[in-house]
Amino acid sequence: MGGTFNPIHYGHLVTAEEARIQFNLNRVLFIPTGNPPHKEGQIIVNAQQRYLMTIMATGSNPYFYVSRIEIDRPQPSYTIDTVKDLHKVYKDSQIYFITGTDAVLDILKWKNPAEILNLCIFIAATRPGYELNRLNEIKKRLKDELRIADINEKIHIIKIPALAISSTDIRDRVRTGKPIKYLLPEGVVNHIYKMNFYKE
Repeated sequence: MGGTFNPIHYGHLVTAEEARIQFNLNRVLFIPTGNPPHKEGQIIVNAQQRYLMTIMATGSNPYFYVSRIEIDRPQPSYTIDTVKDLHKVYKDSQIYFITGTDAVLDILKWKNPAEILNLCIFIAATRPGYELNRLNEIKKRLKDELRIADINEKIHIIKIPALAISSTDIRDRVRTGKPIKYLLPEGVVNHIYKMNFYKE
């Protein structure tokens, strides 16, 4: 499960657990982005702190692990590089990439999208009632432009009620002095306040 995790919240955790159950995954590897090229100009807590918050949030689940693979990469992180690295470590495993539907909608802008789809299966999480027409359009474009015939086997949708929670909203709530309790694990809440993250 890749993401900026700025900060990680219950929407991420519920998504990971639902994907694990629905797809019978042995484990879920959380991979905080190191230097995300698509987030330039945004205020992002440094990678080490986001990694620490991800460990705090996932520690109670024996199926959840956290990787530094992108944080320790000095250059900007691209999904294709991470997926290739994971294939070297987990040689005989099927790799699934868990992400939000919004990220999948931008997949044609990613570096080497056809190769990524060849190396892993996407689990795209969305909230119930979310309009999926755009996702079907992207699937058609991927099939036509990248010649991916089995696109429905490469991108699966799961609906997650908790995805109404967002990292953007949490950052805004901290900035404006609104409560964030019960939106993310208590340890992460305490760390955000202790470190004074997301303030003006």
